[in-house]
Amino acid sequence: MGRAHGIKRVGAIPTLLVAIVAIACIVTALSSIFSAYRPPMDAAVIPGSAPDRSFLSSLDRFLERGLGARSRLSVPWTGSAEDLDRGMEDRARSSQVLRVYVYDMPEKFTLQLLRLFRDTYKETANLTSNGSPVHRLIGQHSIDYWLYADLLAPESQRLLKSVKRVLNPTEADIFYIPFFTTISYFLMEKQQCKQLYREALSWVTNQAAWKRSGGRDHVLPVHHPWSFKSVRRFMKTAIWLLPDLDSTGNWYKPGEVSLAKDIVLPYVPNVDACDAYCLETSWSQRHTLLFFRGRTKRNAGGKIRSKLAAALQNEAGVIIEEGSIGEAGRRATQKGMRSSIFCLSPAGDTPSSARLFDAIVSGCIPVIVSDELEPPFEGLVDYRKVALFVPSVKTTEKGWLVSYLRAITARQLSMLRGHMLEFSRHFQYSSPAQQLGPEDLTWQTVAGKLQSIRLHIRRAQRLVDGGRNVCTCDCRFANGSSAAIF
Repeated sequence: MGRAHGIKRVGAIPTLLVAIVAIACIVTALSSIFSAYRPPMDAAVIPGSAPDRSFLSSLDRFLERGLGARSRLSVPWTGSAEDLDRGMEDRARSSQVLRVYVYDMPEKFTLQLLRLFRDTYKETANLTSNGSPVHRLIGQHSIDYWLYADLLAPESQRLLKSVKRVLNPTEADIFYIPFFTTISYFLMEKQQCKQLYREALSWVTNQAAWKRSGGRDHVLPVHHPWSFKSVRRFMKTAIWLLPDLDSTGNWYKPGEVSLAKDIVLPYVPNVDACDAYCLETSWSQRHTLLFFRGRTKRNAGGKIRSKLAAALQNEAGVIIEEGSIGEAGRRATQKGMRSSIFCLSPAGDTPSSARLFDAIVSGCIPVIVSDELEPPFEGLVDYRKVALFVPSVKTTEKGWLVSYLRAITARQLSMLRGHMLEFSRHFQYSSPAQQLGPEDLTWQTVAGKLQSIRLHIRRAQRLVDGGRNVCTCDCRFANGSSAAIF
């Protein structure tokens, strides 16, 4: 019995081994299949993955993945402006989603300019007149890229649900002009750039959608005050995406820009954002009362800077440094802002500067000395929660500003700091674009203008010779909140 039992057990071993080997082969085969699998380019963004906030790395991926080719998905309109008008009226208007049609412009206005920036970034040491690297300055104003990249991204990769790209112009609420005006201004020879501007103007104004509305429902990114300057007066009815309104009239002609028509967008921050952990651990390490690093000699409203520097000289707890936005300057600015309680944010050549947004994402409370400033998205966010607005005339008095800041109570300080992280996300462009990020707030602001845009389009279409002009007496005002031109 024992021997027979033993023979039976010996016979079972090969059978067990065969089963194990078979299972191993199956596992190996499945493993090789899954290891060879790569998610397609249009695969959804992994939930919780960190957004890319670098213009360069995001642009590299955008170009390498050929996402620019998705602009060709837009269906060109070949009919008349009147036919387009009827088509747009026939569709339902019940959707709460802003529908944006992105023009498929020739690549010389779009992808060729993006490639020009990418391919020359490391090879050039060009500086602007104030000593700032040209490519870093372009990055500051790269709002046109971030909006374009988000609109062209596959829907599976987009997080914004309040705005949707449509491929048929009859379905659109808004028409987006994807012309990279800042890149062309800084990286092209002057006459070549002006010629490109004229060609872009001709291309856009010959579109049926422009003729239908007179451009009132078109969005034009001109975020650097010099960009598109030679011809933009011919497109002043469009919604301009601006760094500020410059109501002094130094950069925009009277009547060209207004809060009613246009949208102020934040600069792209020059420094890395201080996250929740960074903010929490840095509060006790901020020993500088007031910090400023930048150019103290500027034009227009920026002349206040030299007066501030003189008034703050030798004040305890105050650091005023001269510098530009090169890489060394960027690191020095980031270090200074993260170790300071307040950051001075005076006017520059225009009423705004990137310093305001650098300060907020660094957790440094901005002290805004710019009486003409119109900050971005003010209809959606209240800057008084994170910033101090002080009159220019007072700040140049010796000792006034330091006394004012030292009088801020611990409770007031805590309240201002408490909103920093919440506000920071409003100024961080990224891929994919985030909810309540600057891309999202841009389109929310555009959506808020739709009823007024449609009113002025319809009014212009029905006016007869001798009828009252679209312009009102408000047009006599300079640029600013009083002017309203559609």
